[in-house]
Amino acid sequence: MNKIDEREIAVYALIDIVELSGYNNIVLRRTLKKYEGLTNVQKNFLTEVVNGTLRNLIYIDYVINEYSKTKTEKMKPIILNTLRIGVYQIHFMDRVPSHGICNSAVNFVKKKGFQGLSGFVNGLLRNIIRNKDENLLEGLKKAEYLSIKYSYDIWIIKYWLSQFSYEVVEQICIGSNKRSGVTIAVNTLKTTKDKLKNELELKEIEVLDGILVNNALKLKNTRDISKLKSFKEGMFHVIDETSQYAVEILNPMANKKMLDMCSAPGGKTFNSSYNMDGTGEIVSCDIFDHKIELIEESIRRLGVTNIKTMILDGTELKEEFVDKFDYVLVDAPCSGLGIVSKKPDIKINKTFEDIQQLIPIQREILKNGIKYLKEDGVLVYSTCTISNKENIQNIRWILEEEDGIELVDLKEESKLANDEGVIEILPDDSKELDGFFIAKLRRK
Repeated sequence: MNKIDEREIAVYALIDIVELSGYNNIVLRRTLKKYEGLTNVQKNFLTEVVNGTLRNLIYIDYVINEYSKTKTEKMKPIILNTLRIGVYQIHFMDRVPSHGICNSAVNFVKKKGFQGLSGFVNGLLRNIIRNKDENLLEGLKKAEYLSIKYSYDIWIIKYWLSQFSYEVVEQICIGSNKRSGVTIAVNTLKTTKDKLKNELELKEIEVLDGILVNNALKLKNTRDISKLKSFKEGMFHVIDETSQYAVEILNPMANKKMLDMCSAPGGKTFNSSYNMDGTGEIVSCDIFDHKIELIEESIRRLGVTNIKTMILDGTELKEEFVDKFDYVLVDAPCSGLGIVSKKPDIKINKTFEDIQQLIPIQREILKNGIKYLKEDGVLVYSTCTISNKENIQNIRWILEEEDGIELVDLKEESKLANDEGVIEILPDDSKELDGFFIAKLRRK
């Protein structure tokens, strides 16, 4: 039986993501499922190489172009992506021996019928290894330096520089380039944080308390958590801590009625159910039926009974919802610039035009959400992006557009609130927090 080479698999995964515009999390999940014979070490290596290469793609291509007469745009996808994972290992994985990187790349291109290019691949990688410590970014302008060093499309850097100082933008880049861990929410309807923590630690999983939310836990040294008994028994669900914090700010109370307009995959709905002690009613909506099926699957696993699912296009007003809800959560579809650590393909696949197209959708959903509130009802608008156009400018717009609503000043509820009374969390490497925006509105 032929030995499975995880580096070869990584090349094909990168081609799917970069050349064919696949989503990295979906491509990786499908790839790991296809190659079940990989050891855990190989799976971890494959995941790190693919995500790490994506995270640093612009820098990697810059390095290749500095040392190669044939530029990246002229290279065949197999050759280019073989070189990319080689350069990632050279510059970002010190524990990998240089000879192994070169030999693997050369053997692979020969195997794929490119014997004539094997010398080119070998010579280029060895040249990059020899000059590994050379500073290639000296003399670049500030925006270009950040773009190449941290591998963001230049439009993202310039967009952020229009909102923040250079130093803050660099910290955003550093925080977003971290390797993302796993965060979970304790199902307090079934267990306690301490009990779940003890059970996970017995499985040799390192468990840390959350920073913002009492019942959030951060997990280290995890593999496939879906195989854990505690997962199967519905003791927790996976959800970022910043997303959990949006529910903390909404604070839905027992025996009330809540609408989650853009629910999938359902994490905030489940946190809301715990917050409401499983009482009242939550209507959990999404535009796609297959996502509703995923929510319903989790509902059964978690054993929550106060959730009703529904297919809903949030941009279309649903008359029977008007004036019916105590709480509305609008976690709007967004550009995702705050969660690059989890989805590094966002760095290369998103455009400024994507943001422009999202804004009218976000505003229609927000406008309808306001209409669904009862008198004195509360709406939380949140996104996982760092984008004034999608965040504070939408809030300013709705306050001018709709009479009878007010912005709740979150400075009274959260130390994270800014001068405008909204919360803008920037990616933080030390605290492992994603970028997130939260605003709270009340219908008078």
